[in-house]
Amino acid sequence: MRPHLFVWVTFALVLSCSSQPSAPQGQEPAAACALAEEASVPEFLKRIGCQRDFHALASEPLDTSIPGARSVKVVLDGFDGDALYFQNSQKYAIHYAFVSSHLSGQGLPLVGSLADFNQTEYYAPDRRFLLGSVTYYEGPGVWALEIAPYDTASAEMLTRLYEAVRNAGYFGSELVFHPTSQAVEAEAKHLAPAIRVMTTDELYAAIDYQPLNLATSVGRLRFVMADELKTTYLAYRDIVVLDRLPNDISAVVGIITEEFQTPLSHVNVLSQNRKTPNMGLRQAMSHPQLRALEGKWVRLTVGAFSWSIEEVTNEEADAYWEAHKPVPVVLPAADLTVTDLRDIEDVVVEGQGSLREAIKAAVPAFGGKAAHYSLLARTEGLPVRKAFAIPAFYYVQFMEENGFFARVDALLADPTFKEKPEVRDARLKELRAEMKKAPVNAELQALLKAKLAADYPGLSMRFRTSTNSEDLEGFPCAGCYESHTGDPSDWEDVLEAIRKTWASVWLFRTFEEREYNSIPHKSVVMALLVHHNFPDEEANGVALTANPFDPSGLQPGFYVNVQAGGDAEVVHPPPGITSDQFIYEFHQPGLPLTYLSHSNLVGAGQTVLTSAQVFELGKALALIHERFSPAYGPRAGHTGWYAMDVEFKFDGEPGEPPRLSVKQARPHPGRGR
Repeated sequence: MRPHLFVWVTFALVLSCSSQPSAPQGQEPAAACALAEEASVPEFLKRIGCQRDFHALASEPLDTSIPGARSVKVVLDGFDGDALYFQNSQKYAIHYAFVSSHLSGQGLPLVGSLADFNQTEYYAPDRRFLLGSVTYYEGPGVWALEIAPYDTASAEMLTRLYEAVRNAGYFGSELVFHPTSQAVEAEAKHLAPAIRVMTTDELYAAIDYQPLNLATSVGRLRFVMADELKTTYLAYRDIVVLDRLPNDISAVVGIITEEFQTPLSHVNVLSQNRKTPNMGLRQAMSHPQLRALEGKWVRLTVGAFSWSIEEVTNEEADAYWEAHKPVPVVLPAADLTVTDLRDIEDVVVEGQGSLREAIKAAVPAFGGKAAHYSLLARTEGLPVRKAFAIPAFYYVQFMEENGFFARVDALLADPTFKEKPEVRDARLKELRAEMKKAPVNAELQALLKAKLAADYPGLSMRFRTSTNSEDLEGFPCAGCYESHTGDPSDWEDVLEAIRKTWASVWLFRTFEEREYNSIPHKSVVMALLVHHNFPDEEANGVALTANPFDPSGLQPGFYVNVQAGGDAEVVHPPPGITSDQFIYEFHQPGLPLTYLSHSNLVGAGQTVLTSAQVFELGKALALIHERFSPAYGPRAGHTGWYAMDVEFKFDGEPGEPPRLSVKQARPHPGRGR
């Protein structure tokens, strides 16, 4: 069995790390300290009498979703009359290390191997030890007892552990029990009413600060309502405070939203791509510290456990920009020699070098999305829609035959276009309108009609963007382009879908993103990934094949964000709409699930996916993680945090159960420092 390191996922996010745990009302902790003021830190304590005792033993959780939280691991020894130990959690990061050092031999039963310890002490009904952790969550001011998400302790065991910790801690009257998974929460329902249970949802609702991309930037602080972004133009060097998560936002150097985000929102993935800070902060629009700096040059730092902002001078701001402005992104040069409509399995050619090089070889003609989809289609056991790719040659042909590249040259040479964002927006909108009406080459139309009639008869089709400037390693450009659906029974509908998809190369937000990254605009070419669309899916979602709140890689899990079918997108939902978010520890015994939030489009107490569907998704994510590891992960020699960003659907024909279909996978840029 793999060694468990028990960095328990609890997802409490708080405003800063500067405060200390306070003593419960009416207690005088200083007088009851177990440690003298200058004493060295011991291996363990039998009681926690004050703040100083707690902080002497506590460690910051490796799980960075818990900024400001500190934890002390606890051990209750049933052999020794339920003796309680608060272990030095800085020295002993896991329970086994402490127990094998201090509670083995010398009159006590010997503690065996780590594998035997894990199998017994987390699952056996007659186990010797009860293991847990006391965590202080600074934001909501909560003291919580927690056990591992996969621990099968009964309500009787939980009660024994809770009462022992409560009686030995100065925080005892405030101690709650926090279930760390669905299974633990189900068992906690059997606890006596005297033990207050606080769910992850409740903790999450009580927090103020949500770090999403960890970074530092210097920019001018601006306050904008999300609805005003349609008529308000932002500068590259702005740090913007928003009331809610916008669907679209042009390139900026920092984002603070009053509404909390999801890690896989387009806004956050773009922030990760830009390596700029992104955070959620409740009441941000009226936050006194932020409002006092409105319109000024500031330095914003988003950290895993706290955030900070301070005013800087104009000179400092200019110097920072010169030192940190984006390094120009060089796109793969287009390959216009490929003109066949190619079945997706044949887009990437494996076996003639590394997997990464095989992907790179396919991108110039077919784009990043089609290249990665090709590997998905060639992965045994992975459910994907049958698909083919239209190479980038036909986008370039369309632009040249209709004079649109010459039109772009004229725009780029226009000083007013370059200087005024409102002019750029208007002129690009005019360009897109003309592209949506222009003729499509007759030879392409003939090839496409034959392909659809032969291989996809009677099906409406999704024409998806696949450029040489998206889904790339280090440059995902999530949400930069727009895909569209066409019904071949109405051929003009197909042509309209293709033209609208090609025209999305010239969206204002996408143009601005390229400008920010110094990408020559005409170097972008768009292939199309084509498959039957999902007309009425039961669920849509995004996932990461690793735990984004665990950059150490010591607490493996999948992050999933999924919503019930309908018009509410996961990556940019309508205001007030929430989705299911959870961590799925697929490789742990019992497959623990920890929900961060729940969809408000399904009934109370329900989840978007069934247990069987979650397991089906978990198998697919494990396959994808392993499949792309030789390109982007450990099997390619990569030693950092690695995950694939996956989009999926659950869809079924009328009368059939919804089944999983994987829509795309791309390398995720990570969460920042």
